Amino acid sequence: MKNNRTLLKRITSTAAAAVLVTVTIAAPAQAATTHHVKTTKPVYASQSASADTSTFVAEVVQLVNQERSKAGLKALTVDTKLQTMAQDKAIDMVKNNYFDHTSPTYGTPFEMMKTYGISYRAAGENIAKGQTSPAQVMQSWMNSSGHKANILSSTFTSIGVGYQNGVWVQDFIGK
Repeated sequence: MKNNRTLLKRITSTAAAAVLVTVTIAAPAQAATTHHVKTTKPVYASQSASADTSTFVAEVVQLVNQERSKAGLKALTVDTKLQTMAQDKAIDMVKNNYFDHTSPTYGTPFEMMKTYGISYRAAGENIAKGQTSPAQVMQSWMNSSGHKANILSSTFTSIGVGYQNGVWVQDFIGK
């Protein structure tokens, strides 16, 4: 029997201070805590963006806004710069074979936002790895209190979603 594993991480920040928040099955010793939820599926060799990627990204945005509607919250709008950034982050994680909020290429999500010319009052990021569909990744995120908090934060007004070979990224900002 195969061992199926998926991974989740969440990070949030406000303009005042960056906070790394995480749920960990095995907590690493580090200055900031990191939430990891693990279940495994292999990440496949790099592939270029496809119709599936666009469809998956749009479906995740739709599912996020369905969850927000159920909670009585306004829908998030897709921010094109944030969308590009999230997709680049997903590609970077696959290309450089890592799973973390801090990219060896771009730094933290907040440094990456600065590089991409994205301003915010509050920001957050959810990442996941191994889920095979938008419904599955959303179920994983909604079953994690920290990830769910990002999705349902009334502080956030915009979203960007990225997907590459089983790696999922949600970036959020509030202006």
